Amino acid sequence: MHTQSSTPTPHTRLTWVDQVSKHARSRPDQAALRFRGESTTWAQLDERTRRLSTALQARGVGAGDRVLVLLTNRPEFVESLVAINRLGAIAVPVNFRLVADEVAFLSENSGSCAVVVEESLTSLVAKVRAGKEDSLPCLVVAGDPAGAGRGAEAYDDVLAASEPLPGDGPQDLSACALIMYTSGTTGLPKGAMLTYENLLGQTLTLVQAFRLFREDEIGAVTSPMFHIAAVGALVPNLILGYTSVITPTGSFDAEAFLDLIESEKATNAFLVPTQWQAVCASPTLRERTLHLRNLAWGAAPATPSVLRAMAEAFPGVDNVCTFGQTEMAPVTTVLTGEDAIRKIGSVGRPVPLVDVRVVDPMMEDVKPGEIGEIVYRGPQTMVGYWQNPEATADAFRGGWFHSGDLVRVDEDGFYFVVDRLKDMIISGGENIYSAEVEAVVADHPKVKEVALVGAPHPKWGETPVAIVVPHDPADPPVEEDLIRFCAERLASYKKPTQVVVLAELPRNASGKITKPPLRQMVVAQREEAGSTAG
Repeated sequence: MHTQSSTPTPHTRLTWVDQVSKHARSRPDQAALRFRGESTTWAQLDERTRRLSTALQARGVGAGDRVLVLLTNRPEFVESLVAINRLGAIAVPVNFRLVADEVAFLSENSGSCAVVVEESLTSLVAKVRAGKEDSLPCLVVAGDPAGAGRGAEAYDDVLAASEPLPGDGPQDLSACALIMYTSGTTGLPKGAMLTYENLLGQTLTLVQAFRLFREDEIGAVTSPMFHIAAVGALVPNLILGYTSVITPTGSFDAEAFLDLIESEKATNAFLVPTQWQAVCASPTLRERTLHLRNLAWGAAPATPSVLRAMAEAFPGVDNVCTFGQTEMAPVTTVLTGEDAIRKIGSVGRPVPLVDVRVVDPMMEDVKPGEIGEIVYRGPQTMVGYWQNPEATADAFRGGWFHSGDLVRVDEDGFYFVVDRLKDMIISGGENIYSAEVEAVVADHPKVKEVALVGAPHPKWGETPVAIVVPHDPADPPVEEDLIRFCAERLASYKKPTQVVVLAELPRNASGKITKPPLRQMVVAQREEAGSTAG
C-alpha cells in the first residue's frame, strides 16, 4: 500500500536566480554571457554571483535592501543583478547618463545602502557621496576604486576574498526584485516595483512573440542594460538558459552591430527602426553570413519604406514589433511581420498574459474605432511605485493600470497608438493626435524624422509645430511647402503652423523621441520672438 512520505516536498521556484543555479548544474560549460569575444559560462556566472552575494551580505546588504547598479553594458551588470537578488535584496538599475543630483535623488528615494559602479563612473558617485558618504557605505567598483571615495573596494578583489554563498535565493515570486525608475518627463522619476512574477510573464510573452523554441537561441542585448528593454530581453535568457550577447555601450554603428551578430551567430535582436534602417543600408549586409531568425523593433513607428527594406534585407526572418512600458515589464502588444505592412502604424494585438481595455475618462469602454486610453492588468503589471502611494493610487484607479497612451482599435482588433495623453494637442477645442500628423509629415520626400509638439497660441490655446530632421541637411523642406503638403492631407486645424529643422531629435535610452525638450525649445523661441517684437 502506498503511504504518503512525511518528508516535506522541496519548494518549486522559478526565478532567474534559481535558473542560473540550475543551468550551472545542467550545462556548466555553455556560455551564459558573451562580451567582447569572451565567455562567462553558466558555472562561472553561478560562482561569481555567489561570491558577490557573500561580499554584499558581509557588508550589510540583506533581504529587502536596495542596491544601486551604476554600470554600462558589461557582464558585471548581470552578475550584480543575480547576486543582489540571491540575497532577497532589490536591484536599482541607474541610467549612467544622469548627473550627480539626479543619481542622488534615486539613491535617497530608494533608500539604497550600497552601489555597484564601474571605474569610468566613480567621479559621479563621488559627487553623490560628497558630504554624506555614509549614505552609501558599501561601494564596489568594477575597475580601479580610487576615484569613488572612502570605503570603495575593487570588484574583482571583493570576489576573490569571498566564498560562494550557499542556498538558492528568493522563494517568493511576488517579491519585488527590481525598482526601475521611469524617465520623469512629467515630474520626478517614479520607481516601478517589478517582481519575479512580472518578468516571468515577460519571458512567456517573448517565447510566443519571438518563437523561442530551440536550444541554440542566442539573444543580442542591444539596449542600455539599465533600461527595461534590456532587462526584458536579458531575464528570459537567464530563465530559459540561452546565451546573451552583450552589446558594448556606445553610439550605434551599423557595421559594428553586423560584425557582432555575425561573429556571435545571434538568432534574435531588437533595434529601433532608425537603427534597422541603417543596418539595411549597409553595403556589406549582403556579404554577411547571419543567423538571425527574429528581428524585433519598437520604441518608435516604422515607416513602410523601413519595413520593406527589412523584408528585402532579411527574407524569411520573423519581423516583430513590440510595444509596452516599464510598468508592464514591458511588452503588452505584439505586431508580427505578416501584418506589419497590412497594418502599418499598428502596435499589434495584446499578448495573452495581459488583459486590456480602451476607456474614456470615466472608465467606460469606448466603441471600436474611437480613441481612448489603454489600461492593463495581469501578471506582468508592476505592484506599484516605490514609496509613492499617491502616484500608485492614481495609476491604478478603477482597478486597472493606466498607461497614459491614447489608442484606437480597428475592426480586426489591431491597436494603433495615436498619442501620449500628456502629448495630445488641444487647439481651439479640437483634439490633435500627434501620430496622425507625424505620419503625414513623414511622407514628405525631404523628411527623415518628425516629432509634433504643441506651442502656445493667443487665440487657439496651442497649435501644432513640426520638428523635422531632413534626409539631406543641405536641402531641408521649406516651411511653406511642408505646411501646404499637410493641408492637402489633413483638416486645417491639424496642419502644423510652424516647421523647425534640427540635425537630430533628442531620444531617451530606449530610442524613443523625448518631446519635453522640444516643447521647451519651441516655447522659448516664441517667447524670444515676442520679446524681440515688443
